[in-house]
Amino acid sequence: MSIGIIGKKVGMTRIFDEDGVSIAVTVIDVSDNVFLQKKTQEKDGYSAVQVGYDEQKESRLNQAELGHVKSTGGAAKKKVLEFRVESDDQLPEVDHPGIDLFDEGQWIDVIGTSKGKGFQGVVKRYHFAGQPMSHGHMMHRRPGGVGAGTDPGRIWKNKEMPGRHGNYRKTIQNLKIVRKRAEDNVLLVSGSVPGAKGGYIVIRPALKKEGPVRDLKAKDAPAENAES
Repeated sequence: MSIGIIGKKVGMTRIFDEDGVSIAVTVIDVSDNVFLQKKTQEKDGYSAVQVGYDEQKESRLNQAELGHVKSTGGAAKKKVLEFRVESDDQLPEVDHPGIDLFDEGQWIDVIGTSKGKGFQGVVKRYHFAGQPMSHGHMMHRRPGGVGAGTDPGRIWKNKEMPGRHGNYRKTIQNLKIVRKRAEDNVLLVSGSVPGAKGGYIVIRPALKKEGPVRDLKAKDAPAENAES
């Protein structure tokens, strides 16, 4: 797995390319990422790095979280995630991953939690066609028969039924970083990403499309090595 960062969805807007074509983009804030801990094969049995995002009061941490913060010498963060790498050689030496981890034109995957819709019926939840809307019919948006007859005489597992809709963990693959705004520490990503404004999302290099990989061993990677 490649090292990623955590961000916060700011909202959507549009920008125009050199040809004047309008591109819908999502604005993602990545300003407060920091490496909290680096795990090694010798000490922990695997290679990984912990990334923290968004400042948090220490008084709001439980004892286990507070002890971890003090043992690593880092700052309290609201969101902490771990990214595994194949070997210790891939562990970064820099302390603050952020907008420089990615390049314009790079393909990424975005992971987030979709908006919650509450309790919904089968028409909204599973796009059922519904039943006749004519006068006298009393099952307009109801699912209809759900049983399995006398054998087995019960409802099968995973039957599409009314229930909670939304609030799912979603991964949107192969989005492109259209533009980076270093002065604002935001990424402009093509298309929409899951979640409401202010929601946390994870950004990682795309798994199914090749793209440039930043050398985190150096604080300033050579620009000529980056691919667009």
